Amino acid sequence: MMMRCLIVMAAGLTGFAAAIAAAQDSTKPVHLFILSGQSNMVGLDSEMSFTPSVTEAFPDSECIVVKSAQGGQPIRRWYKRWIPAPGTGEKPEGGDPPKTNGDLYDKLMKVIKEKMGDKEPATVTFIWMQGERDAREEHGAVYAASLRGLIDQLKKDLGRKDVNFVIGRLSDFDNDNARYPHWTMVREAQMKVAQADPCGEWVDTDDLNGKNDALHYDKPGYKELGKRFAEKSIELVKRSK
Repeated sequence: MMMRCLIVMAAGLTGFAAAIAAAQDSTKPVHLFILSGQSNMVGLDSEMSFTPSVTEAFPDSECIVVKSAQGGQPIRRWYKRWIPAPGTGEKPEGGDPPKTNGDLYDKLMKVIKEKMGDKEPATVTFIWMQGERDAREEHGAVYAASLRGLIDQLKKDLGRKDVNFVIGRLSDFDNDNARYPHWTMVREAQMKVAQADPCGEWVDTDDLNGKNDALHYDKPGYKELGKRFAEKSIELVKRSK
């Protein structure tokens, strides 16, 4: 009988300790990191270098990392109000945006809601690695406006004005614009958006795609990309406190 009482007491203490730990966790500030984009974001294993870095940087906080990416997709799959430059012939001028605009964004927001639950983040940092498809399809002229629009769209849907963002600039894969005609145009647009906003940063990826300057990065390149994204994200979070 005594042994049974001791077991029950131990179980009760264990439950009490768990409740205290849960209560303590609920008081921790939450930093939300959202990773999205196309193939070079797909190739990034956030658990390898990004998540450990941000977790180590904020030991007294809860870091929630959300990733949703899909290869070979243009920015219009995220930005709902995307329209091409006038005269491109992609759709009649003045027409409604295609229904596929923003479908991957909706998928991303669903994942965010599932991971966050009812938690209110102290900071939000959006990490974006995309642009290859738009460079190939020659939509560089509207890329900066589209990227700014996407960030504003995220701010509105999250109900906050202070969303940090980090952009992975396109690599040196096609700096002569031979295969992807708007390659350098998109690169410049990415830097322009980041440099114009105090909540924005960009990272260099020119040395991450191997000695042959491939479209996709190699394994060490993806690991380094995660570190660079983390470094800029940490800097922005600390700056916004």
